Amino acid sequence: MPQLDSKTFEHLTPTDQQIQQMSTVRFGFSQLAAMIEAHVPEGIDRDHALRLLRTSAMWCNVAITRWEDGEART
Repeated sequence: MPQLDSKTFEHLTPTDQQIQQMSTVRFGFSQLAAMIEAHVPEGIDRDHALRLLRTSAMWCNVAITRWEDGEART
């Protein structure tokens, strides 16, 4: 497994293009979350699925702003 880049935990200000990409991805995740809420019975399993969806959305934002080694995309 590769080592994390020294800048992995530093803040990155997304570019305008990255902000647009993040917005598009967030919209898709919000649509999926709404579908889950509408069609999956309430309970701990649905709650877990929604939490994982939130985590996945966060990692997509990271992937948009960084290369796989942690370096900032420019």
